[in-house]
Amino acid sequence: MQSTPRLQQNDSIRKIAASEKQRIIDSVKRVHLEEELRVLIKKEDLQNKNAQNQLEAIKTMEIKNLAAKKARIDSLRPFTRGYPVVGVKQDTLFFIYSRIGASTAQDRARNVSSKIETLYQDYFFKKDSFSVVPSQYTYDIVYGKTIIMSISEDDALWHGTTAMALAEHLEKIIETSILSLKEERMISKILMRVALALLAIGAIWLVIWLLGKVHRWSLKRIETKKEIWLKNLNYKDYTFLSAEQELQVIFSILKLVRWFVLIFVLYLALPIVFSIFPISQHWADVLFHLIWSPIKTIFISIWHYLPNIFRILVIYLVIKYVVKVIRYVFREIENEKLQISGFHSDWAVPTFSIIKFLLYAFMFVLIFPLLPGSHSDIFKGVSVFIGILFSLGSSTAIANMVAGLVITYMRPFRIGDRIKIADVVGDVVEKSLLITRIRTTKNEIITIPNSSVLSGNTVNYSSEANGKGLILHTTVTIGYDVPWKDIHQALIDAALLTETILPEPQPFVLQTSLDDYYVAYQINAHTREASKQGHIYSQLHQNIQNVCNERGIEILSPHYRAQRDGNETTIPKDYRAKDYKSPSFNVNLEKDE
Repeated sequence: MQSTPRLQQNDSIRKIAASEKQRIIDSVKRVHLEEELRVLIKKEDLQNKNAQNQLEAIKTMEIKNLAAKKARIDSLRPFTRGYPVVGVKQDTLFFIYSRIGASTAQDRARNVSSKIETLYQDYFFKKDSFSVVPSQYTYDIVYGKTIIMSISEDDALWHGTTAMALAEHLEKIIETSILSLKEERMISKILMRVALALLAIGAIWLVIWLLGKVHRWSLKRIETKKEIWLKNLNYKDYTFLSAEQELQVIFSILKLVRWFVLIFVLYLALPIVFSIFPISQHWADVLFHLIWSPIKTIFISIWHYLPNIFRILVIYLVIKYVVKVIRYVFREIENEKLQISGFHSDWAVPTFSIIKFLLYAFMFVLIFPLLPGSHSDIFKGVSVFIGILFSLGSSTAIANMVAGLVITYMRPFRIGDRIKIADVVGDVVEKSLLITRIRTTKNEIITIPNSSVLSGNTVNYSSEANGKGLILHTTVTIGYDVPWKDIHQALIDAALLTETILPEPQPFVLQTSLDDYYVAYQINAHTREASKQGHIYSQLHQNIQNVCNERGIEILSPHYRAQRDGNETTIPKDYRAKDYKSPSFNVNLEKDE
């Protein structure tokens, strides 16, 4: 639809060019016919009546051609654009619609405007140097020896007059345009305009001064009445804005309003000042255009973008309510109201987060083509640049996120569990996609990247504590001279005396090694308090000491240097023979003869 007027305009230009060509051909033919007619009259002495008839026929043909050309031009008026000839005041003097030879109407208008500007810059300008000179096919407007412009028959038809009359009319317009501006710039008028400009500037300064005075009075008035007018903005126990903050907000708003009014006053005043001097009269239009054009462009762009805004809004609302439905389902799973076989309740929150991220990513993919400028090369280049930065700078973060997802579905621990990662032992206080935070028994918060958690071994002390119970164990070493049954019973009794040790399953003892000088006894006992291991071990050790002391068992690791001749055996008494006696110690001395 938009290209149809352009095509019609191009057709009109071609038709005008063809008509110009035909007119020249007709004119040439007419000249030849007239010449031939004169020759015939001279040579053959034709009768005056026949020659007159032929001349009238030629004139009739010219009138018909002129009428046809005028009708064709009238039909092209709605589709043909005229190009303005601009005067020295930057005002439009007249329009040019037709071409001459290789020069288009736009080229002609530009050249004439340039020549008028050159004439105005001539300090020795004389209006008497203007003249209209007829040529073979046109009438030329001439200043001295310079042709300002040529008027063709087509130009005259576009303006509804003859070529000669149009040339004289346009010559007067050009002359008046130059002379009027030169007269306006006379000294007296310049002084008057300067006075008007100073008066306008004084008025502007007065308005700005009054504006500042009103602004200061408003600030002072609000400052004195703030105790009455301003109160804390509270909701229950939370204060959104205190009275002092409200005062600062009001001051900021008043300052913004002041600057807005100041800019508006200057915007209205500057065109008035510019309009006083002819040389700056067009500056007002330029200033208005500089400010209004972007605003107009913004409103037009918003108007044309409204359909896309509604599409984006619909997509957002659909995704938003889909996310709400999914959130409700996973909340029910988290609260164990809805149970799905093989899907644990602690998977609900991370799974919902993943699905929400995918849905919003899908929404972004749908919305992205609807964003303004999304198809521009700059927008694409910035997107690629950001993607490269993200991929290069976040490899570690992505590794931690992937590890966090794997850990979530592996379920090696939960919030509150007592775990051991590498050399760190403590309770899990935070578990996210990137890191795991542990509080040690010394109240130290240690942050471990999830990639390190996944690549190492994790010991969970709490996972079986509430079920079968966590087995705590400690080792003591006792010499071979103490019967192992006594040690077993003493250790079991000490364990049962410990507060958080479970009586069932019953504690048990393992003899883990028979070393050179002693036996290693390991007491194993169940507890459900995985997070109190330090306190339990301390109390268990105290009880072992107490029980052993009560039963005469020395907790030591004896080291022997035995000479079997005369030394008592280390086998416990219960295992010795009833008539066993410690052998005497014999020393044999030999003398040399």
